[in-house]
Amino acid sequence: MKKIFFTVTNDLTYDQRMARICTSLAENGYAVTLIGRKLATSLPLKQEKFRQKRLNCFFSKGKLFYAEYNIRLFFFLLLHKMDAICAIDLDTILPCLYISKWKRIPRIYDAHELFTGLKEVATRPLIKKMWTWVEKKTVPRYSHGYTVSESIAEEFNRRYGVKYKTIRNITRLRDLTEQPSSEKFLLYQGAVNEARAFEQLIPALKQINCKLIVCGDGNFMTRLKELIRLNNAEDKVELKGMLSPDDLWTISQKAAIGMGVAENTGINQYLALPNKFFDYIHAGLPQIAMNFPEYQKINKQFEVAILLNDIAPERIAEAVNNLLQNDVLYKKLRQNCLRARQVLNWQQEEKELLDFYQSVFHQ
Repeated sequence: MKKIFFTVTNDLTYDQRMARICTSLAENGYAVTLIGRKLATSLPLKQEKFRQKRLNCFFSKGKLFYAEYNIRLFFFLLLHKMDAICAIDLDTILPCLYISKWKRIPRIYDAHELFTGLKEVATRPLIKKMWTWVEKKTVPRYSHGYTVSESIAEEFNRRYGVKYKTIRNITRLRDLTEQPSSEKFLLYQGAVNEARAFEQLIPALKQINCKLIVCGDGNFMTRLKELIRLNNAEDKVELKGMLSPDDLWTISQKAAIGMGVAENTGINQYLALPNKFFDYIHAGLPQIAMNFPEYQKINKQFEVAILLNDIAPERIAEAVNNLLQNDVLYKKLRQNCLRARQVLNWQQEEKELLDFYQSVFHQ
């Protein structure tokens, strides 16, 4: 049985993508270990079909955290036997590179995003310089890799000549168990980070007769709370924080519209195909998303969303109100979601994952 170690910097509880990947591999004959970090707020880990390990750190953010975590991760990996190692994003890629060379095992890069294209990286010159150095030093040395969209895979190929597979972050198909709430509400789920267009979405609520529920947390949360206060939107926005996957699934089925607006700031946003796009589809939610390449491809096939070119508050409000008031359009998009989820699901996408890891071990 081949042993594969996966490395992330989060605390594992809310990482649905890694839970899906690790479970699929464990169910198909691999011994899988997922490594993350322990926070003061970390909940007890849920029993899974794969092994989970959290590393304790003194620092919780910034350069000192990344330095400490990478050192602790390196020594943890050094003391354990494995047949392959997979780095998730750039923030764990260096120790995985050195360990793979030391142990002479295959190394894999799983790029959840184009890390150097994130707004919070791209708009900070020193931070961008550091992560660009890491990317240039490491990615060309990872011949095995996959990412979440064809557009990001093409960008890696353009930059470094690597040919990465596309394994999309798609939801596992399961039965719908809830009905939409009689009191309609908008849902935003996912990271509350920069470039998620909250500066436009919160003011737009003034023109929408509907509450927004936000499920998630991130580096923009303090600013989001300030935006809510400045726009007198306390009665229109409910911040749920981080929820378990099961609780999130329950709320998403009750929502009226999924919100996936984003800024076209940093190339990652433009090329991305985030998991919430599929999560909304699986919950039967028509959504407001962006007229970006990856959304266009899926919407052309299934028409599950209203795609925006402009994220001015007026345009967001106009799109939301159109969906809320146009019953024919709303029902059409909802039915398209229910049809699309039968095709776009993890049960189908995991076949690509299993083919990829079989090729890694049979070269």
